[in-house]
Formats: sequence, structure tokens, C-alpha cells
Amino acid sequence: MIERGRPLPLGATCDADGVNFSIWSTDAECVELCLFDEDGRQTRKYELPEKTDDIWHGFLPRCKAGQRYGYRIRGRFAPDEGLRFNPHKLLIDPYARELSGEFRWSPEVFDFVHRNDTLRMSEEDSAAFVPKSVVVDDTAKASRRVAEIPWSETIIYEANVRGYTMRHPAIEKDQRGKFRGMKNLEILEYLKALGITAIELMPVHEFIDEAALTERGLRNYWGYNPINFFTPAARYSNGSPRQEFREMTDAIHDAGFEVLIDVVYNHTGETDTFGPTVSFRGIDNLGYYRTVPGEPGQYINDTGCGNTINADHPRVRALILDSLRYWTTGMGVDGFRFDLATITARTAEGFDSEHPLLRDIASDDILKNLKLIAEPWDIGPGGYQLGNFPAGWSEWNDKYRDSARRYWRGDAGEAAEFARRLHGSSDLFETSGRCPAASINYVSAHDGFTLADVVSYEHRHNEANGEGNRDGHSRNFSCNYGNEGESGNEEIRATRRKQRLNLMATLLLSQGTPMLLAGDEFGNSQQGNNNAYAQDNETGWIDWSGLENDQAFRDQVADLIRLRRETSLIGQNQFLHDSDDIRWLHPSGRLMQSADWSDNAALGLILKANMKEAVAVLTNPYANSTKFILPADADNLDWRVAFKSSDLSSIQFDGTRWHAELASRSLLVCVAGPPRKTARQ
Repeated sequence: MIERGRPLPLGATCDADGVNFSIWSTDAECVELCLFDEDGRQTRKYELPEKTDDIWHGFLPRCKAGQRYGYRIRGRFAPDEGLRFNPHKLLIDPYARELSGEFRWSPEVFDFVHRNDTLRMSEEDSAAFVPKSVVVDDTAKASRRVAEIPWSETIIYEANVRGYTMRHPAIEKDQRGKFRGMKNLEILEYLKALGITAIELMPVHEFIDEAALTERGLRNYWGYNPINFFTPAARYSNGSPRQEFREMTDAIHDAGFEVLIDVVYNHTGETDTFGPTVSFRGIDNLGYYRTVPGEPGQYINDTGCGNTINADHPRVRALILDSLRYWTTGMGVDGFRFDLATITARTAEGFDSEHPLLRDIASDDILKNLKLIAEPWDIGPGGYQLGNFPAGWSEWNDKYRDSARRYWRGDAGEAAEFARRLHGSSDLFETSGRCPAASINYVSAHDGFTLADVVSYEHRHNEANGEGNRDGHSRNFSCNYGNEGESGNEEIRATRRKQRLNLMATLLLSQGTPMLLAGDEFGNSQQGNNNAYAQDNETGWIDWSGLENDQAFRDQVADLIRLRRETSLIGQNQFLHDSDDIRWLHPSGRLMQSADWSDNAALGLILKANMKEAVAVLTNPYANSTKFILPADADNLDWRVAFKSSDLSSIQFDGTRWHAELASRSLLVCVAGPPRKTARQ
């Protein structure tokens, strides 16, 4: 017999005597707890006996960890009113920590059938086609050994668990594509030698493949289609996803890295009005999702994915906060990148930087000191909010990406914008009291061309996605330098390699927080596909043979990271404006004037510290070589080349002034200290 139990905590909670089950649903008339055996057969059913503040709960004596369960909820089925209760549909517990079984597309997973242009209740049982929630004993917590790496020293590396490990020769076959592959010692030693400090994993929450992809014989590769916010994705595990994720984070921490994960709290895989019912829709549709005012049967689609999570609702906010705390304290995560983060701060009136969810995160003792990164846009009205998140947040800076690409391909009039991005984007972040680290700088990411493709393709090539090549970014600010795609022309190949190096050097020498896309350090390509979300195959997976083909490029990237780490003037904690600290140099040796910024000028950035040390970043986007003269007071320093993207670039002292020669399309970095007693060379 089931007992009254308690309303909190939500989910299934074990103790020595049994399990407490608790689930929130405002308009339900009855909540049934269904138990299943290991073969997926329903064995028992209980009505939860109590309801407290819209939370249904009951305690089941002698129930133990490992028990599979799900919910069936009775209530009105009135889709036009936003009510989608259907007891024939088995529902995943939103607070489940583990799932058993796979989701399978079938007519049974839909809560409706079409009859006379209306949605009628489907009476087909879905239990055989949806995962079962699993009771877990969650007393064992992951060790959270935080590396405590300051933002100013952080180098982020974005990787997909599956794609990063599927083709790596040092990983055992049964660990490829899995959490265990990410803890491979050779992988971690490789990233350590590169200079990475934080590994940012693309979504690891349990997700499903979209119906359209399944119909085309494809799979969701990226993971941005979640059905639960607590469970690690089973496809990344050989047995216990929870345990294997914890083992992975422990290993990554032991190697000295932070672990960041990409979280998708903006929508779920239940999609639009005609999507499947696997959890939230059948539990409290009007609470979990935003619906059109006056038309509760229609979802607001500010995500482009069919539905939008309703972070205005206190129970939904609590779900997100509980999920974040769980992944932090229970799974060992050090920070989060919020996909379409504008959604989490969107009210009925639009984005609000003082949204209760953002305030709750900022005041939470567990969450407030984590690394928090926003993707600051969605497709809803006023959805582009770059620079508008509050203190404590960093943001993906797509203006940085686009300007760096435009500058190096030689677009006219780009110099001023390029300088703002090199400076750390103070125009975007300083007014809110944030430092340069708030700008997550990147030149490529999972969404778009890889770095190698930025310099090899001028058009997207997404035919394999099956969407008529209409998906993905149409404006990539890329250049192929002679022909589209792979080239056997040595001159074109040399230009592309140098441009990759220019972009990578720009990224690692700018003020702000650099983020590298996995594989860019050795030229990984997706053959021009700039939306590889459906390419769970060799197109999307990292091709590690590229490392053998150009180990020298990887070494140059490592040199740049080392230079950034060893040069205190790069990666500063505050924006520099005083001319004693920062100067913008014209090739003639004078400071840049207003008229100079109208062109895509060759540009010099000089950072100084008390005339005892300095760094100069000189850039030449032209197809011809360019000469720079360093300013007169720079003659009191002893300059040396710290990095150059072309062997033809150099710096020398003629007895009076320092002169730099920059080859076409090249970057030169010089560092300086007090003059040495020996003669200058």
C-alpha cells in the first residue's frame, strides 16, 4: 500500500524504508505511479494519494534503487485550451536521474489523432516506446575538485563527446563516442600540452532524434533536443551514464581542467503542437511551456524548435535551478554555457536582464561563483541581446567572430570594428561593469564552418542534411582563395594555412576569453557543411589524421597559448583606455587618426607597462607586404619577435628606429623589455 509521503524534494527519493515519489502538476485530476520490470513490462500501478500546493506525492515502502517507473496523468484533454492530459501516455519524471530504454518514434507516442481537422485523444499506449525513469540512490556525490582557474587565464575548448572520440586512434573501440573516451589519458595529455584550461562539452542531457531526421536516416549529432535536464545521455555510456559521467569529470579535474557543459533549458524535444508527448506536455503543458496569449493551444516558438520553456513560472525556474545544482554538486561540473540564453530571461514583454531566474542564479550560494556563459540570442522579438546580460555572466561574442573573419579576408572599412574586438569589446561589456573576460571570443564554433572551412569555402555545402542546402548560416564571411573546397594548388594551400594562423593568433592575442573549436588546431574540416547537427558520421567526427599532416600548426597554436599565458599584458582583468597603456599604431609610426579607420588598414596594437615591458601586435590584411615603424618612445625598449604567421616577416633596429616588415596577409607579435647592454641585432 502506498503512503502519503511528502511533497519535497521533487522526484524519486530513496531512504532505508522505501522511496518517496513527488511530481508537480497543477490541473491534473489524478496521478498514477506505474512500476515496470527490467523487460519494460508494467507490474504495478498506484494513485499518488496526496496533493500539496499542486505537488502530488506518495511513499512506497520497500521500494528500492533500480526500480523503473513512469507516470500516467488523468485530466482534461482539450488541446485548444492547452490541456494535454492523456493517461494512455507514459511520462518521464522531469526529476529522474536515470532513464532505462530508448525513445522510439511510433504513432503511439503522440497524444492525439486527427479527426475532422481536430485533435482527439489517442488511446494507444506509449509505454513500449518511451524510456522509463529509474529510482537511484544518489547519496554518492562526485568529487568536485575545482581547478579554480581565473577568467583571465581561461582557454576554452569546445568539443562533442561523440565526435571528439569516435576516430581517435588511442581510444579503445568500446569507449569511442563515450564519456569514458573523454577521460582517455592521451586525450588529456594532448589538451594539457596544447594549453587548454577548460573543456566545454556540447549537450550531455538525454536527448532524442527529431522525427524528420529519423525519416531521412540521420541522427541528432549535437544534442540540442533534450527530454530531461538531469540524466546524462545514454548514447554516451556503455552502462551507467551517471557513473561514467562522474568518472569522466574526476579524471578531467585530476588532469587540471575545468569541465563546462552546454545546457539547453530553452526548449524540449516535444516540439510543437503536433509533437510527441513524453514528459512535460502531459504533466503540465501550460506551466512548462509558453503559449500564445488568447490561444493556449498554440506554442510560442522563440527558439525555432517548436516550443519555448516558460522560465517565468516559479516551478519551471525551480526545475532549472535544481538541475544546475545537481550537475554542479552531484556531477562535478564547473560551469555552464546556456544555449539560446535569452529565452531563460524572457518574460511576456521580452528580455529582462533582471529576470527572476538570473537573479536566483546570482544569489545562489552554489551557482553564483561558477563560470556562466550565455549564448545571448534567440529568434524571438528583440532576441539579440549581446552585451546585455548582468554582471557575473560571460557571453558568446559573434561580433568578434564576424569582424575577425571580415578583417582577414580584406573587407573594406573593417579596421575600427576589428580594433574594438581586439580590445575586448568594451563597447559591449564595460557599461555593465564587466571586465574583458565577459567576451567569449571565437572565430569558429560547432555552429558554422570549422576554421579550415572558413578559408576553403565561400558557400555552405549542407546537401547531406537533406534540407535542400537551405539550412545553416548563409553569411559566413569566408573566402576560398581561388577555388571552392580542397585544392592541390600549393599557393592556395599556403595562403589558407597562413589565414588560419592569422585568425587563431588574433583569437589568442585579443583581450577577452578565447574559445577554440576542437580540431581547429590542426585543420579539421567538415567539407563545407556549416550545420553538421545531423552528421553523426565522419563528416561531423574529428578526423585525427589531420594532426599527423600538420603537427607544426598545432605546435604554433600551443606557442600562441603559451605566449598569451606568459605575457601579462594579454588577458587583462580591466579595459585599457589610457594612451600610456594602449596605443593603436599606423604603419607610419604615428597613432591612428580618425580618417585612418575608414579603410581596412594594416594596424598595430601596442600594450605597455611602465615603459619596462611592452607587446606589439601588428597585422597586415593586404595581399601586399607592409612596413611598420614603431613609435619613437618604443626605441627605448629592446624588441624581439615572439610570433609570426609568415617566415618573411621580421623586425630590426636601424640605429635610430625600430622597423617591422610584414609579409602579405600576415601577423607579427613582438615583445620588449629594457635595452640589453649588448648591441642590438
